[in-house]
This record gives sequence, C-alpha cells and structure tokens, in this order.
Amino acid sequence: MNSPQQSSSSNTNYKGWRGIKRAFATPSALTMLFLGFGSGLPFLLVGATLSTWLRDTGVALSVIGLISYASFFYVLKFLWAPLVDRYPLPFLGRRKGWLALSQLLLMGALAGMALMGPQSSLLLFVVLAGLVAFAGATQDIVVDAYRIEVAPVESQAALAATYILGYRFGLILSGAIALYLAELTGWTVAYLIMATCVLLPLFAGLLSKEPAAQELIVREIRLWDAFIKPFQEFFSRNGIWLGLALLAFVGLFKLPDQMIGVLAGPFYLDSGYTKADIATVSKIYGVWIGIAGAFLGGICIAAFSLRSMLVVAALAVSISNITYLLMAYNPGQSWAFFATISADNLSQGFAGVVLVAFMSSLTNRNFTATQYALLVSLAHLPGKFIGGLSGYIVEASSYSAFFILSTFSVVPTLLLLAWIWHRIKDDNQQ
Repeated sequence: MNSPQQSSSSNTNYKGWRGIKRAFATPSALTMLFLGFGSGLPFLLVGATLSTWLRDTGVALSVIGLISYASFFYVLKFLWAPLVDRYPLPFLGRRKGWLALSQLLLMGALAGMALMGPQSSLLLFVVLAGLVAFAGATQDIVVDAYRIEVAPVESQAALAATYILGYRFGLILSGAIALYLAELTGWTVAYLIMATCVLLPLFAGLLSKEPAAQELIVREIRLWDAFIKPFQEFFSRNGIWLGLALLAFVGLFKLPDQMIGVLAGPFYLDSGYTKADIATVSKIYGVWIGIAGAFLGGICIAAFSLRSMLVVAALAVSISNITYLLMAYNPGQSWAFFATISADNLSQGFAGVVLVAFMSSLTNRNFTATQYALLVSLAHLPGKFIGGLSGYIVEASSYSAFFILSTFSVVPTLLLLAWIWHRIKDDNQQ
C-alpha cells in the first residue's frame, strides 16, 4: 500500500528540465539542506580536525592513528540501523524522534569534548569522541531514511543535491572554520561553537513533517525479524546473484577516489605546498567545486537516465585521478593544484549525488534505514581498508604509479555495471 504522500506525488512529474525547478523548490529540499549540514558537521570533528587538535596538544602520531578508529561507527552503522528502522521512540514520531535524540546526544558529546580536552583524561576524551561518532552515524541513518521516505523517487536527485550542499557547508564549518577558531580562541571555544551549531539541524528536524509510515512498519515484529527481514527482502527482490552484484558495485563505485583520499594530504606537502595553500585550495575552494559538482549531478539525473549517469560518474572519478600527475610533475605550482582540485572535487560531487540516487532506488521503503545504511557502509568500507595499504604502494613504487593504478581501479566497476545494465530498472523506477 502506498502512503498518502506517495500517492499524491505520483501525479507530479519530476523528470526533464521542467521537473528540475519543481524538485528543487519542494519544502523537503530546504529541510535536507539543514539536515545535510547536521550530517557533515561531526564528520571532521572526529576525523581530521580532531587529529589536528590531538597533535597540537602533543599526542603521539601512533596514538592519534588508533584514536581515528572512533570514526569506524560510520562504517558499522548498519548494525543498529534495524532498531532505528523498526522501533519508534515515544515522542515526535518514528523519524523525528530518533533524529532529535541523536542530535541532542551529538551536541552533549561535543560539548563534553570541548570542556574535557585531551589533556585531563585522554581515555574519557576518546570515549566522548566515540560517542560523537555514534551519534553522528545514527543521525545519518535517520536523515537518509527521512530523505527517501519524505519525497517520491523521481525527486531524490534534487534532495540528494541539497543534502550534499548542506553536508559541504558542515565540512567547511568543522574543517576550515573550526581551525581558524582554534587558532584565534582555542580548541575549547571552537568545539563549543561546533556543539551550538547542531541547533540548526535540530530545529529543522523539529519543524519538518514526519514521513507517512508504511503499512508493514506499524505491525508488531520480533527483534530478530528487524535484523533479518531487510536483508531477506533485498535478496528476495533482486535474487542472490544480482543482489551480490549490486552490493559489490556500490562498494567499488568510488574506489579510485577512496584510494587517493588517505594520501592526499601527505602528497600535497611532499609536492611543496604549504598548509595555507592546502587550506585555501583544498578545504575552501575545493568544497565549493564539490558543491557545483553535486548540483550538476542533480540536474543531469533529472534530465537524463540514471544508468547513463552511473557510467559518466564512474569514468569521471577515475579520470580525475590522472590530473594528480599535473601536481606530481609540476610540484609547488599553484595552477597545477587548482586544476587537480577542480577536476577531483567536481567529479566527487557529481558522483556522490549519482551514487546516492542509485542507492536510494535500491531500497524498499519498508526497510529504508537498514537497507540504505548497509549500502552506505559498503560504499565506504573499501576506503577504510585500502587506504591503510596505499602508503606501502607508494613506497614500493611512486606517487605517479599509484595515481595511474588508482585510475584503472575503475575497471571492475565498469565490468559489473555492464553485467547489471539490463538487469536493473532505469529512471529511478522501482
């Protein structure tokens, strides 16, 4: 049975150039802007920004590396997504209740990190960092489910674009702005300000509408079913082999980008660029180029077929890695840095929206949070493991050889896409 919002939206055409303006003008698109900001905010605060804080206070590099595993909650979030999917909290509704709870927990944990600091008790500080990551990952589960359920499939690209725009704003704030604040006012004030900024997505969530519940959701089910049925339904709908191929395709889609991600910072430094250069070109200019790529992806999906955009996005992410050779052969040259970041971030933003739209089309709205969380986890899992080996590859060869290798890592993705091409439905139709 379709929900009322699905039925009412079935008569609305979101495809083609005329549908682009209609999709981006929906109230849900504005809501996703603020919720995307909330999702992007904590990511760097338990990642690169946190590492900078720890190093600034004299924590050893080996310890910093171990502490970085606190962010692994973002990869494992599919493990508790079934609970979020199936059991509504006794206030605000199924999605808004979990969203508000995760955001309040996030705000409290960030404030705790700010007031505690790593100097007083490193162990407790790490526990709070893990709590931030857990709350941020839970928030992501709810936001992704909310986005898929609140609007029809045809407008998902627009919602994904505004979500990524907000996400990038969150990254700017928790990355470049947080570092500037720490330099001017200290880390305590910087993280307290970050905690206060969670109020924006909190209010946006409270003022948003609760998506209509699916018929299956309102029935009482056992805890075991909450974990099993989402995966059972996915493979029942797609079949074992197609289901495995789809999961593998999602996991490999952004592999070229993930291979480079871990070594990007060290490569910039080794190429002769200063920290100020990196902050200006990569953290500020690059973010805006990524935003442009995200909106370009949303427009192209609205105008063209999703399958064709999967091909374009996969090739763009792969080919953009070649531009890193410009920096390798022209070290310290600003034009090479700008050209590389332009190509890399534009393709990342474009591919991010395409992948979000594709993963959204793979989910059943009865199991939105669980199935989407699994897909997102798979999309990031290769980068977590391969990133740890990338340094060994460079040491055994060179940066240039590594960039060429990362470019050709798209081949398995294209082969999988060729196999599933006629086995998946196009134009975001389920």
